[in-house]
Amino acid sequence: MVTSPSRHTRHKALPPAVVFVVGFAAVILVGTALLTLPISSASGQWTPALDALFTATSAVCVTGLVVVDTATYWSGFGQVVILALFQVGGVGFMTSSTALLLLRRRRATLRERLLLREALGAGELGSVLRLARNVIVFTLIIEGVGAIILTLRFLGEVEAPRALWWGVFHAVSAFNNAGFDLFGQNRGLTDYSRDPMVLLPLAALFVIGGLSYSVVEDVVKHRQFVALALDTKIVLVVTTGLTVFGTLALLFTERANAGTFGEMEPGTRLLNAFFHTVSRTAGFSAVDFSRMTEDGLFVLMGLMFIGGSAASTAGGIKVQTFGLLFFAIVAAVRGLDEVEAFRRRVPMPQVLRALSIALLSIALVFAVSLVLNVAEQFVFHRVLFEAISALATVGYSTGITLEASPVGRAILIFSMFIGRLGPLTLVLALAARTRQTTHRWTEEAIKIG
Repeated sequence: MVTSPSRHTRHKALPPAVVFVVGFAAVILVGTALLTLPISSASGQWTPALDALFTATSAVCVTGLVVVDTATYWSGFGQVVILALFQVGGVGFMTSSTALLLLRRRRATLRERLLLREALGAGELGSVLRLARNVIVFTLIIEGVGAIILTLRFLGEVEAPRALWWGVFHAVSAFNNAGFDLFGQNRGLTDYSRDPMVLLPLAALFVIGGLSYSVVEDVVKHRQFVALALDTKIVLVVTTGLTVFGTLALLFTERANAGTFGEMEPGTRLLNAFFHTVSRTAGFSAVDFSRMTEDGLFVLMGLMFIGGSAASTAGGIKVQTFGLLFFAIVAAVRGLDEVEAFRRRVPMPQVLRALSIALLSIALVFAVSLVLNVAEQFVFHRVLFEAISALATVGYSTGITLEASPVGRAILIFSMFIGRLGPLTLVLALAARTRQTTHRWTEEAIKIG
């Protein structure tokens, strides 16, 4: 007799890494379908599939690279779709799913809690939904405050409805480190390069979004540096160090460049150097990057590659990864067999994961730069800059994206997608494979150096 399968039959669940990849891909495809519609374009015409796919990928992966002008090509509906895409992509697919669960008042399953814990970096399973709820509320509050400040600034030059839309759009874009703007003609923030009332609020949104909710919460809760969690200490120290280094380096490399900071007043020059350093995760530009010196571009390449904090809206290999590798070097120089940071010992599996992420990211930069250089005929340092910008989901551009062929744009689409999900997916996959060994092989040294 043939029996029907029991409803209690257990199916092997998809690995968390696969869930994240499939989830982000689904959001991108939905966004692509919406952006191809005539209602999404200002002209009322169908948008080519590749242009829609590029824009949707750039928005969901919070990159900001564009192939058409966001302000003039897309209709109001299209701009709303783009905003929704980078809001979902920035806050995170699983966090957005949590919002839907809360709205439906349905209890999350154990598997959903496990996925959320990996995405948000929560500790106990019981705190996952509380953390997700707090992330959503925190996001809306910060974006709301930023929108009010920017709206008040824009009221002086455009009518109230447009000022409000500009305020909301750019606040959400900045907090999510998305890099999309509505100023038209692909000129970015060049009209506001001397306006601290625009640059400073945006910079604050970059920084807060790039720190992550957990870091901000820890700082507000404990207030004293010694009482902070190790993760928070590393994020604050590395972020501060990168900001100081980047600001000074850009001041030096662009000091005589009339195309960027050279003809600015000292205070404005400092403001722009600081702004473009903290915008290394967001991609908002107030100068023409095609006129920046090679030295300045090289500084920004390093800053973009590192990126922001884990579990934040920023990309890159993450400041924790960079900081952990730095402390590993310090341990090796001191002759220690364990990695220590701020009087805490870091588990060796985390050090190995950080090393894996850094080396695989370097390999990706090499591969994408090589393929893009073969496909497009541009100066190599510009190709390398664009590749790192796409892989680190930043959005800075020297103009290559607008001039790239369909093949080049396809390469950048892949780069943005793998750059956004690669580090997280790798961590989830490695964490799932972590196991205790029951034996150890005989130790044998090899030659190094």
